[in-house]
Amino acid sequence: MPRRKRLRKVVAPPAFKSYKPTGLSTKEQGDIDFFYEEYEAIKLADYDFLNHLEASKLMGISRPTFARIYESARRKIAKAFVEGLEIRTVYGNVYFDKSWFQCESCLAKFTLPSPSTNKCPVCKSKLINSIT
Repeated sequence: MPRRKRLRKVVAPPAFKSYKPTGLSTKEQGDIDFFYEEYEAIKLADYDFLNHLEASKLMGISRPTFARIYESARRKIAKAFVEGLEIRTVYGNVYFDKSWFQCESCLAKFTLPSPSTNKCPVCKSKLINSIT
């Protein structure tokens, strides 16, 4: 029986739901599911310029596991670019550093400073859903 997967820590959800290539019909070609942990791996390694050991410690996983997640993310991005596929973000096997919420009105993602505040900080709407 395989080991249970350890949850990977993600600081914040991606700011996008999907990326679509322009000029191509993506409905016929399909799309690629890009997991939150793959997004976090790309962000830590390529955007924040952390080495694999530092990034793996931040995500709460081993360095070889981080390398596998990072490699999977790079392959998916390359396949999407070459084949003109849509990249969709999918929750995956993660937990968030803090509780994150999304406003139904303006789609802003944010953390609430206290549980008593039940308004969107951007548009002041009370239509808020928990992402976690």
